[in-house]
Amino acid sequence: MKKTVIAALAFSATMFATSTHADGDHSQGSNAPINANGHAPIGVMGDHLHKQGEFMFSYRFMRMDMQGNRQGTNSISDEAIVTGVPNRFAGMPGQPPTLRIVPQEMTMDMHMFGAMYAPSDRVTLMAMLPYLKKDMTLTTFMGGMGTTRLGNFDTSSEGIGDIKAGALVGLMDTGAHKVHLNLGLSLPTGSITERGNVLTPMGATMNVRLPYSMQLGSGTYDLLPGVTYYGTSGLFNWGGQLRGTIRIDENDEGYALGDEAAVTAWASVQPQPWVSLSGRVEAKKLGRIEGMDTSIMGPVQTADPDNYGGETVNMFVGANFAAQRGALRGHRLAVEAGYPIYQNLNGVQMETDWTLNIGWQKAF
Repeated sequence: MKKTVIAALAFSATMFATSTHADGDHSQGSNAPINANGHAPIGVMGDHLHKQGEFMFSYRFMRMDMQGNRQGTNSISDEAIVTGVPNRFAGMPGQPPTLRIVPQEMTMDMHMFGAMYAPSDRVTLMAMLPYLKKDMTLTTFMGGMGTTRLGNFDTSSEGIGDIKAGALVGLMDTGAHKVHLNLGLSLPTGSITERGNVLTPMGATMNVRLPYSMQLGSGTYDLLPGVTYYGTSGLFNWGGQLRGTIRIDENDEGYALGDEAAVTAWASVQPQPWVSLSGRVEAKKLGRIEGMDTSIMGPVQTADPDNYGGETVNMFVGANFAAQRGALRGHRLAVEAGYPIYQNLNGVQMETDWTLNIGWQKAF
C-alpha cells in the first residue's frame, strides 16, 4: 500500500507543482489563486455547494483491500473457522456442520463518475454513477470435518453499481462557517444476481449465486440523509459530516442490506495555494442483513446474513492539489489513504487492511 500511495502523491505533486505560479498579479480577477483547501478530503462526498449556474464534473477511484478474518474484535484463524464456526445451513443436503470454505483476501475497486449543478446559490444538484469490480480468493477444506486443505479458487463480479442522485441545501453561510443538508436517493441499478464458480468440500466445481458481499448493488431504493459543516480560518480548514443510509424495503430476492450511520471529522492546512494536507477520522455503524436470498447458500461465512455489519473506526491522511495556471488551471487532484484503528464485526467476517481514494474535479 505504501508504495502505491507514495507513487500517487509523487505523480500528483509533480503534475501540479509545475502550475504553482501564475504569471502576473494573483490578487484579483481570473488570476486569483485557486485554493486547494476549498474542498474537503476526497473521501468525503457532498462536502460543498456551488454558485448559481456552476457545473462540476468529477472522477474518483476507490480501492479497498481486505485480508484475513475477524470474529468481533479479534482475528480468527482458518483452522478455528472450519472446526468451530457452525454452518447456518447444516442439515440441508450436502451441507456440513461447520464452515468449510474460508475467504482469504478481497479487493474492491470502484470508479465513481459524478456531476453537480447549482440552479441557485443555496441548492446544488448531484448525481453519481459507480462502476465496481470485486475479486475474492477463498480456500476450500476437504470433506465435512478436519483441517485438510483441498485448494484455492477465485470469484469475481463486475458492473454498474447503484446510481445515486440528490441535492445539497444550504442552511447557513457566514463566510467562515457553512452548514448544509445532504438529501439523496440510491437507485437499485446494481445487479444482485451475480454468479460464479466455487470449489466445494467434495472436490466438485459448481456455478452458484455469489454471496451478498460479491453482489454489485443493494436491490433497494435507499434514502441518503446527512448534514455537513465546513469551517475556515486563514490557512486552516476543518469540518464534519453526519450521514446515513436507510433501506426503504426488501429487494426482489427477499432481503435488505443493513442500515448505516457514519460520522466523520477532518482538518486541513494549506501551506501553499496549490496544495493542502489533511487528516480525517470516520466512525461507522452498519446493521446486519435483514431477510435472506434463498439462492445464496453454502458452508462459507459470506452466505450467512448474520455475518455482516458491525462498528468500525478509520483514520485517513490525504492531500489536495489545485493547478494555478495554464491548461490545468482549475483542475483539482486529490489523494487519501485510510487505515482501520478499530473493527468490531458481527459474526465472522474479513477484516479491512487499507483503503485508497484518488480523485479529479473540475468546476466551470
